Amino acid sequence: MTKRDLTFLRVNYLRGPNIWTYRPVIEAWVDIGEFEQQPSNTLPGFNERLIALLPGLDKHRCGVGEPGGFILRLREGTWLGHVLEHVTIELQNLAGSQVGFGKARQTAEGSGIYKVAVRTRDERVGRAAIAIGRELILAAVDDRPFDLAKNVAELRDLVDRHCLGPSTACIVDAAGERKIPSIRLNDGNLVQLGYGVKQRRIWTAETDRTSAIAEGISRDKDLTKSLLASCGVPVPGGQIVKTAAEAWDAAEDIGLPVVVKPVDGNHGRGVSLELINRQEVEAAFALAEKEGSEVIVESFIKGNEHRLLVVGGKVVAAAHGEIAAVTGDGRSTVLGLIDAQINSDPRRGLTEDFPLNRVTVSEDPAVGLELERQGYTPKSVPVAGARVLIQRNGNVASDCTDQVCPEVEAIAALAARVVGLDIAGVDVVAEDISRPLESQGGAIVEVNAGPGLLMHLKPASGQPRPVGEAIARELFPVGETGRIPVVGISGLRGTTQIARLTAWIAQLAGRHVGLACADGLFVGHRCIGKRDPIGFDGAQSILMNRTVDTVVIQSAARGILSDGLSYDRCQVGVVTDVSGAAELGEFYLSDDDQVFNVLRTQVDVVLPDGMAVLNAADARVVEMAELCDGDVIFYAETGDQPVIVKHRTDGGRAVFERHGRIVLATGDSETLLRALTAQAPGSPHVLENLLAAAAAAWALGIVPELIGAGIQTFEDSLAATALAAAS
Repeated sequence: MTKRDLTFLRVNYLRGPNIWTYRPVIEAWVDIGEFEQQPSNTLPGFNERLIALLPGLDKHRCGVGEPGGFILRLREGTWLGHVLEHVTIELQNLAGSQVGFGKARQTAEGSGIYKVAVRTRDERVGRAAIAIGRELILAAVDDRPFDLAKNVAELRDLVDRHCLGPSTACIVDAAGERKIPSIRLNDGNLVQLGYGVKQRRIWTAETDRTSAIAEGISRDKDLTKSLLASCGVPVPGGQIVKTAAEAWDAAEDIGLPVVVKPVDGNHGRGVSLELINRQEVEAAFALAEKEGSEVIVESFIKGNEHRLLVVGGKVVAAAHGEIAAVTGDGRSTVLGLIDAQINSDPRRGLTEDFPLNRVTVSEDPAVGLELERQGYTPKSVPVAGARVLIQRNGNVASDCTDQVCPEVEAIAALAARVVGLDIAGVDVVAEDISRPLESQGGAIVEVNAGPGLLMHLKPASGQPRPVGEAIARELFPVGETGRIPVVGISGLRGTTQIARLTAWIAQLAGRHVGLACADGLFVGHRCIGKRDPIGFDGAQSILMNRTVDTVVIQSAARGILSDGLSYDRCQVGVVTDVSGAAELGEFYLSDDDQVFNVLRTQVDVVLPDGMAVLNAADARVVEMAELCDGDVIFYAETGDQPVIVKHRTDGGRAVFERHGRIVLATGDSETLLRALTAQAPGSPHVLENLLAAAAAAWALGIVPELIGAGIQTFEDSLAATALAAAS
């Protein structure tokens, strides 16, 4: 019996390359019930209500290929499974998680059951978005109220809590543009870029080359200043103090005005500037003491704050700050003026998406102290025209990269090098950043590890800077991708044996191999686990191992359908056969044509400089050759397969058996491996498996002599195992 509902039969998160796309998606199997007979153009008022709720849908291109394409499809009539796809995309975009990919496909003609796949950057966000999308659509169908703001706020909260922060995300995205793979290592911002021995790690704007000693130095502002001064870097004079009285004594010694701040604070917390009397200094001491372990009194340097981002010894971005102030109108309180004149700025907000923070007097004691110095409280009503200073620091968000003096750049780079940081946020106070510091009494006041990048990505004014690219380039110079050879093996027949033999040959060739196959997880010859060895997590644990330089991974069609592949691209992709539809009925697969669409994923992910190794005896596998971005090696038990003959005529590579020897052929050229021994009893496809493994090893660049030796020793071990089992 049909029903007027959208029923989720299954919601799955595909973490790796899958039948839909190379990237993670949320996949929902949706029964649209009686809506199968009611496309969008037959539902009274539905299209208008949906567009009113989500006007951003008019930017969706859909299959038309231009903005407005989806709206056109709505008005022509489309099914609610398709509508759910676009609504889920738009909800994520509204929540600050920008995505664009989606697909909706009916599982069988007239069934009313659709598979809807939508790109998502986090599983929890994707699941919530598609569930909210369902409720929104049903509300639009029934003309019921729907609280979009509340639901988007809930989604945004999930994005803030679970997605990568903007600093980490910009580096990961920049790496992705260069085809550098990434693996998120925790629920926070620890990310691996690259695989195996070629990997690097980042944690926001820190890397695995960010020295713990350097980070410790940067937190100790007094030690930082001492080291910088010893190398000729201009810094303000200062003293560490333990009491408010000592703070005033130090201020008198240094000379007013002064700055009071915590020695190990950050983000400008507890910093008070341009203090001119004892009362201000002692109040500032109390404020700074709450934010750090020690307090330092420094000379006040006249000028604006600037943050220079240094990456690999070069300044790649710079931003300057502005003082935040309000002007009295004779009627409004200071709090009212702050909301009306400062917090009303659309660039200000409470999340990392905003380049400027909202000013909250109750949560920032420094604002209260600044007001007190001027004779105000938050409830005071300044006279008309009176200028009230609210914040002297904390507003560094306007780009000034192109204005930085080369001498200042050199001094900032030197400061980062003295501290020992590969990535540093160098804070400079100067009246004019386009002039040398010495000529204007400017100075470097701090050097920070793990600097925030948002001010450079989304400046309050000025040009955004590609700081993620700069960091990715420092981690992986041009030409490096962080990749190691990955061999992916898919199909139903013989894949475990092919994986074991390929790994065996690679080890014989001196590689340090990681292997994930049905027999277990292996690093070298050591088994490190047998739990779900061909599952996503098991395979990724091999890719995360910092000792392996080659990885062999067996993948089943079921795994591709449930999780996607565990790697983004591979050097070698092996497909043995297209079969097994009977075992995949739960995924709404009923024939081998559909299995073809699953297993082609293995070929789709082969790198342009890689190889697909395909069984020439399986006509459906042969069809995958044209899908490969790289080259193709065909294998078969005999070299007279028409596919192999044609491929060799075109100069292609093939592997087959002739007179008891494996032949590696490139066009007319042939290389013969040593003679094969008898096949192991009870293994009907051993020869075919040996050929596939030989082809995979050849695709890895292993020389024929080692391939032959590997096959010989592997055959010997098979025979010994069979003999032991028989006895």
